[in-house]
Amino acid sequence: MKTPHRVFFELHREPFTTDIAHKEILVTKPLKGVEERILYAVSLGAVALVTGEIGSGKSTALRYVAGTLHPSEYRTIHVTASSGSILELYRQILGELDLTAAGISRTVMTRQIKQEIKDTVLGKKMKVVLVIDEASLLRLDVFGELHTLTQFDNDSKPFLPMVLAGQANLVDNLRYRNSMPLASRVVGKCHLQGVDQQGMEEYLAHHLAIAGVHKDLFESTAVTAIHQGSGGLFRKANHLARGAIIVAARKKSLQVSADHVRLAATEVF
Repeated sequence: MKTPHRVFFELHREPFTTDIAHKEILVTKPLKGVEERILYAVSLGAVALVTGEIGSGKSTALRYVAGTLHPSEYRTIHVTASSGSILELYRQILGELDLTAAGISRTVMTRQIKQEIKDTVLGKKMKVVLVIDEASLLRLDVFGELHTLTQFDNDSKPFLPMVLAGQANLVDNLRYRNSMPLASRVVGKCHLQGVDQQGMEEYLAHHLAIAGVHKDLFESTAVTAIHQGSGGLFRKANHLARGAIIVAARKKSLQVSADHVRLAATEVF
């Protein structure tokens, strides 16, 4: 059932959602920068860092890059970090590997994970990539142990490249002494920031096109209001743009104005 704003603006689908196909992701220069660094780290069996403010597009970037890794060649282990212990992280990884933890020993869990990785790399001839989103939540003692997962055959085989994504404090956490064994494996890092006004205009137009609109639905002042109100960050821009469209439809306005954006801004953080 179509919502009133979709009917009013003849939208084919709900606009400004994160549930879009890989081919529909807007490929920007920063996104290509993330891709280049991750693929470089993967080729070396090393570690790449992706940092950025909340809503800057980190998770979308990870999904985009993961979508470029052919499933016949790569096995991607994707987990979302928490502030729990290393055992909790190991359980998450084992779950993604479709394995059940054999006891509560970290030594046994480590052996399980590494054996599955070796079997995948040597037996199935596939590359394994561990992606940890929200890695800035990890405790410092977890950083201190995580590097042991990457050590195979006396640290001579780079079987497990890793991608760590999180907020800017992720870099600070890797500067602590206990984190240095993991930090020393980092070969590429990038930081996603809010886009400029032109980038925001392109982003809005791209997502309107996905929803079936190929005209200037937003007045220039509305684009400015969304850019300023979101700080150039995509997640908040999505909320503001979608909210402004709803307001405009209620008022039977054929274009979204800055006033509509300001009304929408009262509903979001």
